[in-house]
Amino acid sequence: MSKKKYTFIDLFAGIGGFHTAMHSVGGKCVFASEWDKNARLSYEANYKDIEPNLFKKNRKGEYLYFNEDINDVIPSKVPDFDICCGGFPCQPFSVAGLKRGFEDTRGTLFFNIANLVKEKIQAGHPPRVLFLENVRGLKNHDKGKTLKVILATLEELGYGYSYEVLNAKYFGVPQNRERLFIIAWYKDLVNVDTFKFPYGIAEDGTTIYDKKELKKGTLPTKVSEVFEPVDVTIPYTISDRLWKGHKERKERNRINGKGFGYSMFNANSVYTSTISARYWKDGSEILIDQSDKGLNPRTLTPVEAGRLQGYRIIGSGWEYPEYSNNQNYNASNPEFTIVVSKKEAYRQFGNSVAIPVIKRLAQEIVKQLL
Repeated sequence: MSKKKYTFIDLFAGIGGFHTAMHSVGGKCVFASEWDKNARLSYEANYKDIEPNLFKKNRKGEYLYFNEDINDVIPSKVPDFDICCGGFPCQPFSVAGLKRGFEDTRGTLFFNIANLVKEKIQAGHPPRVLFLENVRGLKNHDKGKTLKVILATLEELGYGYSYEVLNAKYFGVPQNRERLFIIAWYKDLVNVDTFKFPYGIAEDGTTIYDKKELKKGTLPTKVSEVFEPVDVTIPYTISDRLWKGHKERKERNRINGKGFGYSMFNANSVYTSTISARYWKDGSEILIDQSDKGLNPRTLTPVEAGRLQGYRIIGSGWEYPEYSNNQNYNASNPEFTIVVSKKEAYRQFGNSVAIPVIKRLAQEIVKQLL
């Protein structure tokens, strides 16, 4: 599979989850865009050895292919590419009665993707595939209007498409994380009617294409797969005051009929809840039970937060060394290093895509559409 060479661009790149996955199937990144300065630091630190050309600068010291503000992108200066990757933000469109898609997207960040693609088509270099990711809520955002406009825009540009919500917990990572994926292909170049989504990874490592097959079992997962050694994690034990606050808030919410509060997991839990960009604030969505040690719960370490998304981060090693050799963390995966503060690391991993899901999708894109 990796013998096929193709190029891709990485828009709204974050810390490079798409880059890791695409690189694993032979992709070469020719352009990336990310505005957050800390995410840019992480991105360059982790991909400059893999793709040095991406970080070339001109005589003024400005990046040629590592764009900061997508609104400043001049499509003709973006190298031609086969695949456009993008985890774009979910924004409402101000639609005056749903015309055809493209014009309705003006003023949103999706327009930047659509416009870049449109200009490449007009210049005679249509991207073969668009690989887009978003929150599950995009499906019903603004009563479904937002997704309708996006799909109408893809159609208008000459793309067929399939979309699906996938859950990371079925792909060998211990996190319950649902995300919407849109895979689109340029109909004049790719002669298919539909894209067959992978819904998970079976215990033997093969791809599951039928949702019903998920019931038969997927790669087994345990939260302890991500654990660093105990001496590293003990300092992440939360204070008595914070623990008391979590419990009181949960009780208040229960009385008020709200389901919000902390969520607790232990080493044997099959998966955690979804990690978010706000995890650094109090860690309430994923607390690790330490009652067996007579301690308050703890938060994940930044290394564990990254591993929960499928990044191979060595950190201080593993509490259970056998997990360092599983599909996500063995030496066939590039090592990811954390080069920012704890707060920023949590934010970046909370915003990231889950690598095993993107990897399996990348394999299917290469197989089915390239």
